[in-house]
Amino acid sequence: MGVFSEAVEVVCSPAGQPLRLVWSGRTYKVAADPVRWYERRNWWDEEARAERGRGPGLVDSEIWRVQARLTPRSPLRTLDLSHDISSGRWRLIRIHDALRESA
Repeated sequence: MGVFSEAVEVVCSPAGQPLRLVWSGRTYKVAADPVRWYERRNWWDEEARAERGRGPGLVDSEIWRVQARLTPRSPLRTLDLSHDISSGRWRLIRIHDALRESA
């Protein structure tokens, strides 16, 4: 599993669910229902103080796990995407199944 942070472009459904993403110039189509959860972040490392009434996106990061592929016959890749709700930016933060060479 690789852990890093790289900007990606994500196209979502009207409900906000990822449908496609562009990573390293290649377009991946989400092939299964993505899973969403929230992770705590150390907001105090980035913000001087928490403004009253500002909660979503400050304490928790929205994370989506997607299974995506380049073509209908290509292998599935399992990727975790972080969505910054306030800016709308997406980042690829984890790759769970790096392509492996056959033994």
